[in-house]
Amino acid sequence: MNVNAPLAEKMRPQNLDEVLGQEHLTGENGAIRKMLRNDTLSSLIFWGPPGTGKTTLAEIISIQSGRKFFKLSAVSSGVKDVREVIDEAKKQNLFSGKSPILFIDEIHRFNKSQQDSLLHAVEKGWIVLIGATTENPSFEVVSALLSRSQVYVLKSLTYEKLEELAQTALRNYNSEHGTHFSISAKEAFIKYSGGDARKLINSVENVLNNFLNSGKTDISNDDVLEVLQETMALYDKNGEQHYDIISAFIKSMRGSDPNGAVYWLARMLTGGEDVKFIARRMLILAAEDIGLANPNALVIANNCFQAVNVIGHPESRIILSETAVYLAVSPKSNSTYTAINEAMAFVKKTGDLPVPLHLRNAPKKLMREMDYGRDYDYAHSHEGNFVDLEFLPAEISGTQFYKPGNNSTENKIESELRKKWKGKY
Repeated sequence: MNVNAPLAEKMRPQNLDEVLGQEHLTGENGAIRKMLRNDTLSSLIFWGPPGTGKTTLAEIISIQSGRKFFKLSAVSSGVKDVREVIDEAKKQNLFSGKSPILFIDEIHRFNKSQQDSLLHAVEKGWIVLIGATTENPSFEVVSALLSRSQVYVLKSLTYEKLEELAQTALRNYNSEHGTHFSISAKEAFIKYSGGDARKLINSVENVLNNFLNSGKTDISNDDVLEVLQETMALYDKNGEQHYDIISAFIKSMRGSDPNGAVYWLARMLTGGEDVKFIARRMLILAAEDIGLANPNALVIANNCFQAVNVIGHPESRIILSETAVYLAVSPKSNSTYTAINEAMAFVKKTGDLPVPLHLRNAPKKLMREMDYGRDYDYAHSHEGNFVDLEFLPAEISGTQFYKPGNNSTENKIESELRKKWKGKY
């Protein structure tokens, strides 16, 4: 280990037992430990906040599985770099008989063509891909690659784990420097870290370095804040504030406050947040919280998402602001969100109920002879394009999932439903 390496690097876990806070993966019955024990390694995607051990786990897997380790950063690497590593990995495979590991940090920053360049190598078994991402891989990783990988979620470290880590960092620092520092309170370190283990260790080292020759040994919260306040970011898009501020943004729009929505939007934009992430969250809100109270909201939000992909920053701030205000001032209804949740819960409880015969498709003679589709009545053949027909399985006839919200649009919907269905709604 390089004596000049940062404390966080010196404290990097060397085996699964030393990994903190990911016992669901690294514990005795954890998925990664079982995979290594059974030598059944497959391509993986690690999804979780920064500083939770994604890179460390990849390196430990490489060591314990006896595989060559290649590492690329999606920020600085392109298709050419990927192909060069794959060519080298194929050679290593011939010598060792084990597919090398290709670790790609921030894989969500690879575009589709860059991710596609990995696909053939994964399919052929030339490499075992391990990708690390702070963003939901369902949105950021191409489906073909995602379907060939196992996604594991890494959790933010709990307060107790961070407190334990701060104490370990203090002990290691004192041992290395021959000092006798103590930390009377760790709240400031933990708050500053935002759940990021690496950031916590770095901040401990930074603060203690600042008081190294001062004669001071007991470090208080005020001392920590004094040292860190100048380097503390207004918005850490990869840390705790990333989640807190997007939450405040969503809740402001849900609460119909355009001022709050624009303020939190400004905080994210000033901090360098990904405009696609912001637009995607507004798209979800338009369906979840506005719904049929204003169906145009989903159209506006989708247009916003498409536009910011074309326009980019900084001009996209105008489109994002217009959409945020529009969503905030729109009437609200979560009736369709509630309906699908209730219906899915109902399906899980009742199982695969048979489709009524009159609703079944009958492309073959035998099916028609079995009464498939016999009593189906074509709605457009009736006045008002409506026919009173049962569309649910007989076992749950009359069940209501969609309950119209109390707003002008859905009041009209409810009136029309009652007129057609005569008491069913």
